[in-house]
Amino acid sequence: MKGNTLPFELIRDLQNIPGIEIFDMPSDRKNFSRDFFEYSPVLQTKLKGCCADLIVRPLNVESVGLVAGKCLEYGIPLTLRGAGTGNYGQAVPLCGGIVMLMGALRKIRNFNTINGEVTVEAGCLLGDLNKYLISKGRQLRLLPSTWRSASIGGFIAGGSGGIGSVRWGFLRDPGHLLGLEVITVEKKIRRLQLDAAAAEALNHAYGTNGIITALTLATTNAVDWQEVSIDCEDWSAAVQLLLSCSRAAIELHLCSLLEQEIVEHLPSWSGPPLGKHRILALVAPDSVSTVQRLANAVGATFHLLGPEKLGSGNGLRELSWNHTTLHMRALDTDWTYLQMLLPQPELEAMNELKSRWGDDLLWHLEAVRQQGVQRLAALPIVRWRGVDLLNQLMRHCKNVGAIMFNPHAITVEDGGLGVIDVDQVETKRQFDPKGILNPGKLKGWS
Repeated sequence: MKGNTLPFELIRDLQNIPGIEIFDMPSDRKNFSRDFFEYSPVLQTKLKGCCADLIVRPLNVESVGLVAGKCLEYGIPLTLRGAGTGNYGQAVPLCGGIVMLMGALRKIRNFNTINGEVTVEAGCLLGDLNKYLISKGRQLRLLPSTWRSASIGGFIAGGSGGIGSVRWGFLRDPGHLLGLEVITVEKKIRRLQLDAAAAEALNHAYGTNGIITALTLATTNAVDWQEVSIDCEDWSAAVQLLLSCSRAAIELHLCSLLEQEIVEHLPSWSGPPLGKHRILALVAPDSVSTVQRLANAVGATFHLLGPEKLGSGNGLRELSWNHTTLHMRALDTDWTYLQMLLPQPELEAMNELKSRWGDDLLWHLEAVRQQGVQRLAALPIVRWRGVDLLNQLMRHCKNVGAIMFNPHAITVEDGGLGVIDVDQVETKRQFDPKGILNPGKLKGWS
């Protein structure tokens, strides 16, 4: 066996590590070096040639540390990969080296029956974890739209919010991540247990500053969510209704608004086709009547679709967040997208952008909680017209007051608020002083 450009001695040493699987077929190296970065034509160009020299899968936490030690010894880049459902190239090895698959670490180590806290290994799939929690009367607070196939470690390291953000905000908000087990990549490899405060710097850091092997998370009471679809003729009324629902004294798990042109291409389970803008919501049973009353007040058409069926694969959560982009790109790969937090008042900014960009920008809104305040996030579907026009559009969004989260950038900072997080960089200095973890992704380091 030999890797692409790796020293023979390293491969020999890896083969002698107990509890790991090694993959060096070109097809394996290519497949495990990709995620869904093709959502971005910009990233397609930047990342299409990136490929690992070798793929390893540790079967236990001890083996993770041994692999990390060998990568450090030989100065080989090490990139961590969960289920590979990211959209920004978080797990793509920019500098080759080794990609380490974390999916074999799936144990649910502990569930606290008093406060609902759960400790779970990083490779556990979100769908499996949530199913386990529901059996205990609990559920995860936040989930990506890829919740069926994404891993919890990948979500914490590469995600930011999603289903549940209407009530619970974002992953980096205090109270979600309560602790981490991490492997450091130092001269003496350490296995550390970090409390909530120390864990913050590894939250949404793309695995650049420590190897997450287990997590402790807060959960919430399980709810028998009801699926609701609401159709509105007028866009302004639809936006106001979305805001009214998100600010009402009701319990929501999801509240999305899609422009009519997007609704026309959605699967049938989103509700009957009426040629209108559509709100999709997951609503607690005792809140359905209030949502219906708010919809009736603005002349919208209300549909109660029934209880959410998590095992069916055709629920409303499959049409939200980045799955909206997925459905549109399945029809035409010239569609891409943006991510932003809209300014207040929202309609003025949206109308200005729509007047300039027309049908090259289709609105997809998500009600979210941001620093304790109900806001509207936007993940608009955007027609690809080249990088110059995309940059013009992003500048226009900033000029109207939107906070951009650029999905066409490769670094942690450029994909977030655009500023360097000193704590993330300092943690990398401590835990990965030679900089071998996912190099090229933490701008403050490079």
